[in-house]
Amino acid sequence: MKLRLLCLCTVGLTLFEQAFLMLGQEVKRASTHVGAPQAIYRGGLITRPLAKPHFVLTDTSGARFDFWSGTQGSITLLFFGYTYCPSECPMHMANIGAALKKLPPGTARQVKLIFITTDPARDKRVELRRWLDNFDQGFVGLTGTPAALDAAQRAAGVPLAQKTDPRNSNYSVTHANFVVAYTKDNLGHVIYPGGVSEDDWIHDLPLLVRETWGQP
Repeated sequence: MKLRLLCLCTVGLTLFEQAFLMLGQEVKRASTHVGAPQAIYRGGLITRPLAKPHFVLTDTSGARFDFWSGTQGSITLLFFGYTYCPSECPMHMANIGAALKKLPPGTARQVKLIFITTDPARDKRVELRRWLDNFDQGFVGLTGTPAALDAAQRAAGVPLAQKTDPRNSNYSVTHANFVVAYTKDNLGHVIYPGGVSEDDWIHDLPLLVRETWGQP
């Protein structure tokens, strides 16, 4: 499985500087207490889990969305991207959406996908909602001012998105090409870069739902 970490020419790997990832193979997490089963993940385990960030943006209905409180009790998949992205963004969304449809409803209901646009100038709320509905009507789309979106990326520890040629109306946007999975302990333990397949999500999502991360 070939895994691409970034889309286009994305800037620095701020988030990865604090993590040791084993990608392209199944990764087994270490037991934290005697007798604990070991979960095997196809995403990349983070040696120092990431705290779920605090920020507030606007959803596609125009309502205020508090990321921290709005995702409590769920497996939260966070991705920053844009609807004009030619390949990686739709690939991530399609694979996750297809995987959720193949999981038992009780499992799928515990997973919340949050897609935050990195291109607010073109990704208006209506267009963002229409695009996400192509993959799953339950996906949450968020937008905001450029300053608010930059603040959300900093809070999540991902590199800031940048336009490749702001003077060109057909510009591209460089952005972090990985999904951060926060589990019910409000920590991000696993990262899923480009190249993670539908089958990988089908394998990992039930594990994330059941995961206790060492709690007896």
